Amino acid sequence: MLEQILKKALQLKASDIHLKVGTKPVIRGEKGLERLEEFPVIDENLFNIFIESVFRGQPKKRKEFEEKGQADLSYSLPHVSRFRVNVYKQRGTYAMALRVIPFDIPLFKELNLPPVMLQTALKHSAGLILVTGPTGSGKSTTLASIINEINKRFRKVIITIEDPIEYLFKDILCFISQREVGWDTTSFLDGLRAALREDPDIIFVGEIRDPETARTALHAAETGHLVFSTLHTIDAVETINRFVGMFPAEFREQIRQMLASTLLAVYSQRLVRRKDGSGKIPVVEVMIMTSTIREAILENRLHEIPDLIEKGKSVYSSQTFDQHLEELYQKGLIDFETALLYARRPADLELKLRGISSKPPQGGEEIIIS
Repeated sequence: MLEQILKKALQLKASDIHLKVGTKPVIRGEKGLERLEEFPVIDENLFNIFIESVFRGQPKKRKEFEEKGQADLSYSLPHVSRFRVNVYKQRGTYAMALRVIPFDIPLFKELNLPPVMLQTALKHSAGLILVTGPTGSGKSTTLASIINEINKRFRKVIITIEDPIEYLFKDILCFISQREVGWDTTSFLDGLRAALREDPDIIFVGEIRDPETARTALHAAETGHLVFSTLHTIDAVETINRFVGMFPAEFREQIRQMLASTLLAVYSQRLVRRKDGSGKIPVVEVMIMTSTIREAILENRLHEIPDLIEKGKSVYSSQTFDQHLEELYQKGLIDFETALLYARRPADLELKLRGISSKPPQGGEEIIIS
């Protein structure tokens, strides 16, 4: 039954599948949530069979689920697709969310992402690159496509620490080892510490969740490694605040200095609906580290960063969310309502989209009202 549900979801081009005791399966497709009416209501016995299927061969994850009430893991339909799975308890019964992970890693050029995101990763051999956004915003896909482009062009040792492993990499020019938390290593921190003794050129940490992992990632970037990771933050300013704020007050100035010296870029993304209804497209705020942004971080003037990002578009190819929304609207990829819905400054963006500059007139200019 689980296999039938997942195959049907894939036929309908679903991104997520939701299962719980007492309801029929629900998928998130191109038109939003949809109930799969052809399947029966899931009872507790059937859900127990689902649980046995997804936990088969993963006793540590099963124990984690029993002790904590939730667990993250991966699940495969051989030769069909892979899934990132979260099994959890709710209202005394069970539920499960599965995210579709294709076997093939998408090409970077197919993702409609700003080229500078790849260019920055290709031209640096050391430093920290953070990809941020809410769950389901495409962070893992973005990083997988970037890492695979590196795999095609350079001879590097790459180590990933993930929870769970999502995309499966095949060695092309690189030597790639993928470690899963709870299976190959006990935690992100332990995996990251061990990676520093495993001769890596590049380290991908699936998520920075605690100050120890954050500090070790900074240390790795300082000592000549290119480090990729993710945070569940909405933009560059919140990312820097969250990163520094993980630490006790007495360490924050030191961490701020380490972050300013190692951070290469922050890419904050979300997915919005395409105008033609054919799916979703990423909208990305791109912060490329510059001397002025570094000074703003060191002096804790983070409120200046959005304006610095906006002003750096022509020189550094940085961009704010609103600049990218405007570009996508002008290309006909998103509609007017979607652009305003996701804008950080909806009133300003509306004026721009209607062809009216929101900037005040310069001194000496005459305003004529007709």
